[in-house]
Amino acid sequence: MPTLVNFALRERVVARAGSCCEYCLIHQDDVPEAHEIDHLIARKHGGQTVAENLTLACLPCNRAKGADLTTLDPQTQTLVPLFNPRVQIWRDHFALVDAQIIGLTAIGRATVALLRFNAPVRVDNRRWLIEKKRYPPTR
Repeated sequence: MPTLVNFALRERVVARAGSCCEYCLIHQDDVPEAHEIDHLIARKHGGQTVAENLTLACLPCNRAKGADLTTLDPQTQTLVPLFNPRVQIWRDHFALVDAQIIGLTAIGRATVALLRFNAPVRVDNRRWLIEKKRYPPTR
């Protein structure tokens, strides 16, 4: 059963994210589905519905993440936490190369793999947005 996030809290999360998915950085104006509010630590794991535990996520990122907190680093096969935009900086863990998002750290590699950042349709969309100078976001 999903938790409803009140309007004021949702607006706070959206504004803090600049209307961009905090995982893959896609702006919500550049995808057909509205971005969703994601619990970084899912309620089933004790996560609260408070600003510090919420992030803005596009539909593909949010569906791929689910309630996961960790996954395997595809390079080392060790269990690592997923990227947490509340406490980590995107550019410390990821780089944009052409239209692909590359993981720079174990956390980055694991997040890229689990959230399927480089699925062909997502790369094609980013490539088109880069050509139109709409990606990556400027902030």
